[in-house]
Amino acid sequence: MPSEDDYPEWFKRKRSPFFRSLGFDDIDRLFDEMEKMMEQEFKTFTSRIPKDYVRERRLPDGSTTRELGPFVYGYSVKIGPDGKPEIREFGNVKPTRHGLPQVQEEREPLVDIVETDSEIHVVAELPGVDKNDIRLSGTEDSLTITVETPQRKYYKEVKLPAKVRVKEAKTSYKNGVLEVTFPKLTDERHPKGETIHID
Repeated sequence: MPSEDDYPEWFKRKRSPFFRSLGFDDIDRLFDEMEKMMEQEFKTFTSRIPKDYVRERRLPDGSTTRELGPFVYGYSVKIGPDGKPEIREFGNVKPTRHGLPQVQEEREPLVDIVETDSEIHVVAELPGVDKNDIRLSGTEDSLTITVETPQRKYYKEVKLPAKVRVKEAKTSYKNGVLEVTFPKLTDERHPKGETIHID
């Protein structure tokens, strides 16, 4: 909980006897209620944060402070083949309709999908990851990307715009960018999960 010294000067002034003597008791009570509300919201938010996102750091004077994060949220927008915008979110923070955002342990990578007449090309940004840490699995209509390391956790299930031949996937990983290219499936088969190896 912040101490009185942590507040800016204008905030501390509202508590002075001078302002109370001028009839600012209602404003003082309003500030107190707002402060309690913000403290409660912050406690609720921090209780939902995975433990890996809360760290303690020792300061030069010997005291400790808590650090939260990293929190990542972003989105990309592109125009799809039908002329409509496609919005893709990424990060480890998910907005909710009501209340505080939800923080997930795994970060959702930024993913782009390009479809041609014969192929589906998936590009995912996975910075700070070694090739051997990436696990891929796929069905005829989806690709799942998983990374589980002490430093980085990524998870994304990608819905593909057409059925593909999973066993014929071509992959590459360079400079934090994963590329997976699937040939499209021309005959009907039943979806079956397959492990995909990175070249």
